[in-house]
Amino acid sequence: MQKPMLKNTDTLHQVDSADDVSLFRGGLFYRVQVLTRLVGPERWNVGRRVVIVLAITWLPLVIITGLSNREQLISLLTDYEVYSRVVIAIPVLLIGQLVMEDRFGIVARHVRQAGLLEGDALQKMKDVLATIRRLRDSPFSELVIVTLIFVELTLVWNTRVATGPVWAVSRSGGVAHLTPAGWYYGLVCAPIYQLFLGLCFWKWLLWSYFLFRLSRMDLNLVATHPDSHGGLGFLGLSPVAFTPLAFALSVVIGASWSREIANNAARLRSFQLPAIILVVLMFIMALSPLVLFVRKLDALRRTAMLQYGVLAQRYAKYLQGKWFSPAGSPEEAQFSATEVTVLADFALSYRNIKRMRPFPADKGTLIGLALAVTVPLLPAVLAEFPFSVIVRGLLQAVKAVPM
Repeated sequence: MQKPMLKNTDTLHQVDSADDVSLFRGGLFYRVQVLTRLVGPERWNVGRRVVIVLAITWLPLVIITGLSNREQLISLLTDYEVYSRVVIAIPVLLIGQLVMEDRFGIVARHVRQAGLLEGDALQKMKDVLATIRRLRDSPFSELVIVTLIFVELTLVWNTRVATGPVWAVSRSGGVAHLTPAGWYYGLVCAPIYQLFLGLCFWKWLLWSYFLFRLSRMDLNLVATHPDSHGGLGFLGLSPVAFTPLAFALSVVIGASWSREIANNAARLRSFQLPAIILVVLMFIMALSPLVLFVRKLDALRRTAMLQYGVLAQRYAKYLQGKWFSPAGSPEEAQFSATEVTVLADFALSYRNIKRMRPFPADKGTLIGLALAVTVPLLPAVLAEFPFSVIVRGLLQAVKAVPM
């Protein structure tokens, strides 16, 4: 029974090596999922994996609390900070793996299919993808992530015990002791969340490495490309792939702030600076790989404006001499439909170049990223300002608007 499973794993590895555009089909964690049939050659089984991870994390917490500390079961069931990590963030990170995998495959294949690279540059890109495969398949990175998780767990364990919720910590004589549910949450649930978070960050670093190497290659860019980014508009998929990671991290941070406001009398304004820093950091992480292309696209735009300006000047001058020759009057000028069309095409191409944006991301992408970071912070706002108060204020503001 064991040999067919190992054989299946080897087959998957061979298929992936031929595809060479996968971020997640490799490494220890992936191989464990293959051996347990959680993923297949062409199926990620996201729904099944979400159900299993909830069965490993959330369900035991409820059962353990119900059996050992039943009076605190309601406290656990109403603890939004636990929900944020276990019920929201972990499934979002699992779905985010699929999103990141799909977008990276689209971007990597588009580079090849669109003819952006030729000759030596194309071979360099193959070498880059081979390097990404080696880094992805190496167990070292995942072992480092696990090591960092337990180092962090050791460093902050006492602090978490001292500040833990009532369902996780029992206090007697001024001394805090973890309940069975608290032990399970600290040793199983929280590390699983951190593992998924660390894996997604590691894959994002691999993606950023891919974009860094791509930005330093000789790309066949076209200034008149209709995407207004010289043919690199498809790179706008990159921040989209980062959105689930930003959402998962933001929802956990927002839940922590919400608890501080609700239980420790903290004020919302005390989190204004951390919120600004969080939004800025998320935008830097998501968009910094695209900044690498700004200089290249800006140089393309300036060069193309000069080139098309010279070409348009020569052609317009030629037509002016032909149509308004001194030998005849304007009424006798011979207009060619082809010449008029070419002149209109020159004008359209020049306008496309002027509208070209050096940063390869659109407004919709930036708005989506902003929502992914800020919406999960709303519970912190609701912890200080109840939803009914916010709705009442909005209604009063609408009534005050003159009609």
